[in-house]
Amino acid sequence: MAISDKLVLQRQRHLKWPALDRLELILMMLCGLLCFGFSLSVTADIVTRTIGHPWLWLQEVTSTLFIYAIFIGAAVATRRNDHLYLTAVSEAMHGTPRLIVEIVTRLVVLGVAFCLIWYGYLNYLRGFGSFRLPSGTPIASLYAVIPLCGILIGLFTVEQLVNGIRNGFDHPEPPDDDLAIPPINTSATPGAQR
Repeated sequence: MAISDKLVLQRQRHLKWPALDRLELILMMLCGLLCFGFSLSVTADIVTRTIGHPWLWLQEVTSTLFIYAIFIGAAVATRRNDHLYLTAVSEAMHGTPRLIVEIVTRLVVLGVAFCLIWYGYLNYLRGFGSFRLPSGTPIASLYAVIPLCGILIGLFTVEQLVNGIRNGFDHPEPPDDDLAIPPINTSATPGAQR
């Protein structure tokens, strides 16, 4: 099984364009690298402080990796319908009510994406006036990921809206074969003492 088969979610394929599968794969791998880097930098920070020779720049690296992982993760989770999506309400409905709830929910997510783009960009521009210590890097380096996240969330939401209106949102998912739990025999065995 290829890595793309493991990382690109096959659930709700009727809402996805195959052309964006590669982007989802790249974002998932980037999230993994960011989380690994975050864990590594926290560990290094603890070790260097414990031995009495702290590397202060590790706190900057840790916060940058954490912030980037959050926003990139929010974008990829939007494509996978794992985040910014109210499934409990819509999945209980069928037909026109479900279509309306699905469209309204995604329009709200589009509004959030627009706010991330607009206000994230304004924050990014203002970030050139403040600097991180001890490196002196403009704080805009942290804010750059916010409008990028908004663009990705907007792209994935438009993808779902177009495909949902075209193909319908209500498609039953096939059951997961690998999640079956074998039954346990709870009956008493013959000859066992009571």
